[in-house]
Amino acid sequence: MSTPEPPPSAQARLTLLTRHDCGLCEELLHELDAVRARFPAVPAVQLVDVDTDAALQRRWGMKVPVLLLDGALVCAGRLDTPELLRLLRL
Repeated sequence: MSTPEPPPSAQARLTLLTRHDCGLCEELLHELDAVRARFPAVPAVQLVDVDTDAALQRRWGMKVPVLLLDGALVCAGRLDTPELLRLLRL
């Protein structure tokens, strides 16, 4: 008998690209915390300051906050909860 595969959300990695003194970043993080409270399967989020990495700043600097799921764009600017849940298959 084989072991069932864990759902995609169990293996997923969420990253929030942010920067210091970013009100939209704080708002998105607060909204994400509320989603995680309702859907415990949503993985914890890793915060990354876009200004600490030149490559990240060139790619995402003007678009923060940016939420990535396993490195792929979920949303930018505002939390897209339906899209996040769809990608996590929740």
